[in-house]
Amino acid sequence: MTAVAVACAASAALVLLLVVVRWQPLLACDTALANGLHRAAVDAPGWTRASRLLTDWLWDPWTVRAGLAVVVGWLVRRGEWLLGVWVAATSLVGTAVQQGLKAVVDRARPVWPDPVASAHYAAFPSGHALSLTVAGGLALWLLHRHGAARVYRAAAAVAVGVSMLGVGFTRVHLGVHWASDVVGGWLLGGAVAAGSVAAHAAYERRRGAAGRGEAAGT
Repeated sequence: MTAVAVACAASAALVLLLVVVRWQPLLACDTALANGLHRAAVDAPGWTRASRLLTDWLWDPWTVRAGLAVVVGWLVRRGEWLLGVWVAATSLVGTAVQQGLKAVVDRARPVWPDPVASAHYAAFPSGHALSLTVAGGLALWLLHRHGAARVYRAAAAVAVGVSMLGVGFTRVHLGVHWASDVVGGWLLGGAVAAGSVAAHAAYERRRGAAGRGEAAGT
């Protein structure tokens, strides 16, 4: 997981750099995708309403955080309070990264003469994409850690993948994000989730080594 975290962080840093320096090929791609999807949103209000329903409710960051809060409560009830705290802390770190970068980068969102949706704060990174990636990564890790059947883990992986792609599409379709905001959110969320899993594994290895040392000493 350490390698995944490093790869995601490095890729996110590259996207961030290209956004900050306003690399023209990236901006041109962002603009082309935004223009095309916005025209589609204006021309097909039914699909636009569906996008708003999904992004404002099912994939909203507060919905995702509420789901993680339920998971934390379940872990605490099982006596796994440290793991519950770890999950909660990871979610908070993701939110801090999101809001910190929004404030520092201060990227403007797309502006339309005929908007179909609105959003608050700066554009980069997409908070929806980042929050969902963090939560999805943690959910898959917890399912694996607790020995869930392979079919359930596969179904969860598909659900997470579809949700990540879906939230990315809806944010650009509704004209509230550039595509690179979404990619940055995915990569940063992956870095936070994978980094958390790697750090927890390292912590357990150290704790296990300390326990074996104490046993040998006795």
